[in-house]
Amino acid sequence: MVSMNIHHLELFYYVARFGGISEAVRNMPYGIQQPAISGQVIQLEEFLGVTLFQRRPFALTPAGEELYRFIEPFFANLASMTLKLQGGTAHHIRIGASEIVLRDHMPELTQEVRKKFPKLRFTLREGYQPQIEAWLDKQEIDFGLTLLGERQIPGITAVPLLKLPLALIVPKKSRIKSADELWKMDKIDEALITLPAYEAMCRNFQHGLAAKGLDWFPSIEVSSLKLIETYVASGFGIGLFLQIPRAELASSLRFVPLPDFEPVVFGALWRGKPSAIIEAFLEAIRHRARAMTGQDPVLE
Repeated sequence: MVSMNIHHLELFYYVARFGGISEAVRNMPYGIQQPAISGQVIQLEEFLGVTLFQRRPFALTPAGEELYRFIEPFFANLASMTLKLQGGTAHHIRIGASEIVLRDHMPELTQEVRKKFPKLRFTLREGYQPQIEAWLDKQEIDFGLTLLGERQIPGITAVPLLKLPLALIVPKKSRIKSADELWKMDKIDEALITLPAYEAMCRNFQHGLAAKGLDWFPSIEVSSLKLIETYVASGFGIGLFLQIPRAELASSLRFVPLPDFEPVVFGALWRGKPSAIIEAFLEAIRHRARAMTGQDPVLE
């Protein structure tokens, strides 16, 4: 006798538990698109010859209620059984973040998380917002730490953690002492060095300039904040930067604050329901941010 497809049952479990297909997509422990869930649940219904739930408004049918009661104990306890068999630890997580985060913060964060998960193994990938979002979408990483964009990406949860003010960086010997000196110029002749234009910090900077009625566009675009430092220190121009708590600027450079410009939001990204290890990282990040700034970092 042919049995029900276990994967179809798993998808139906999440649909029933969270009250609909779109809600199931947001809470799945792995990435899957809404059409895929819908199609496979329909296959389950066709196999059984019954309708398991009404779509709009969502409601389980009597057959759906019966099937959910039968499978719920198994799928509800699957995660805890996994951890039990693994000795109470999660084995591996793939993390994407910028070079500054990986260099200055990730060592302490992973040490903190390893207090709960002693056997933790991790893979680290250096990247910025668009790359990290793409890696999550392709399920190439499990967790991303990056600046958050304006738009919500379907299937990806974004949690804001910290606001980071914009600033310019200049050589210490530069005649520029404040941003107002630049804004008073008829034309800003200094070359501007930035990340690519699609980055949140660049968008916020250009919005701030537009509000002042100013034009100042990048002369040099680079792929990392470290490269901005390098090119400013080498005399190529003024860099657009972020004031990151405890991050050390090159000794030959100094900050020029931009208090009138909208800060960017740094946060965490993941797909589906956060695992226990992702929750542990979020707790560690919030604790570290609070220690660095003296303020509650949570912006939700």
